[in-house]
Amino acid sequence: MRVSVPHIPQASLLAKPTGTNYTRVEAVEKLCRFIRGGRTTVLTGAGVSVDSGIRAYRGPDGRYMNPNYKPIFYHELVDESDKGHHFRLRSYLGYPPVRDAQPNTTHFALASLLHNGDIAGIITQNVDGLHQKSLRQGAKQSWPDSRLKESILELHGTLHRVHCARGHVVDRGVFQDMLSQTNPRWFEFAQELERRNSQPRTNPDGDIAIEHLGISYQDFIVPTCPTCISEGHHNSIHKPEVVFFGESIKNEVKERSYQDIESTEQLLLIGTTVATYSAFRLVKHALELKKPVMILNTGPTRADILPNIKKVDMASGSVLVDVAKFVIGNAGVNDPILADMLSRGAVNPPSPDDDDRPPRAAG
Repeated sequence: MRVSVPHIPQASLLAKPTGTNYTRVEAVEKLCRFIRGGRTTVLTGAGVSVDSGIRAYRGPDGRYMNPNYKPIFYHELVDESDKGHHFRLRSYLGYPPVRDAQPNTTHFALASLLHNGDIAGIITQNVDGLHQKSLRQGAKQSWPDSRLKESILELHGTLHRVHCARGHVVDRGVFQDMLSQTNPRWFEFAQELERRNSQPRTNPDGDIAIEHLGISYQDFIVPTCPTCISEGHHNSIHKPEVVFFGESIKNEVKERSYQDIESTEQLLLIGTTVATYSAFRLVKHALELKKPVMILNTGPTRADILPNIKKVDMASGSVLVDVAKFVIGNAGVNDPILADMLSRGAVNPPSPDDDDRPPRAAG
């Protein structure tokens, strides 16, 4: 099976940089003016989670930080051979760092804008659940799951739920416990990595590279789905509710994403190179509908060569809290929930000198 890895076209990589000469004050002003200009939907990517310690796929030049990077493909993850067990082990070991990651200042800034009604909603390509976590931590009871689902669309799914090959859904924490109980040696190995603070680098999709550790994965056991057992079936094929490369987005999610673009007045892209077509087509759809589009991202994006797009070439963590404070105004001081959210957020980016590790290092 041949599945291509999303990339930024060469024309975009070689395009003349735009938005690179703004000062920080100018960038904040332009973003404030844009958000105040109309009902705004925000499209986010891996760049917004970098300050939470989750490394993005691409560097400031728009290219994969590991030129040999190859993500987990769907057909590999569900393979019933040893290869499938290998990738399911990688997912087991790679989930805890994502589970334990904390929302950063960008997440809380967007949460405050959403809570105050200054942005209409968020479409995120991220599967880490940090947008939802920021609202649960900051606004608590006022953001139940139903409201979160209405306001945040997870374009590529979530790592926090797992389903078996027959469609039975289980909470990821419960599934992790099932794997730990079935694989005590691997549980101890994961605990030892945590004790030594030597967790291998984590990808935004919860994958890690383990080949360099020189360990065998053939004894890793995936437990049978308990619901399948109760129905008289034996099924040990599980996968996170993530749209892996080579897998299609559900029709209802695709339709909802188009509806979100059609119902908004403008689109703001944050921390994304828009390399995946599922996101790029939303940008094109917004432009076709004559809606203003602005990008806040470090480095080139796939959308840079499209006409009528404004761009601020900066990391969101450096400007977005100030943007939220200016847009929200006095409520950001007088409302205790907003004041709390605007003062919170992790700033814990991966070390810039953390070299890639072969053969499938994160990037």
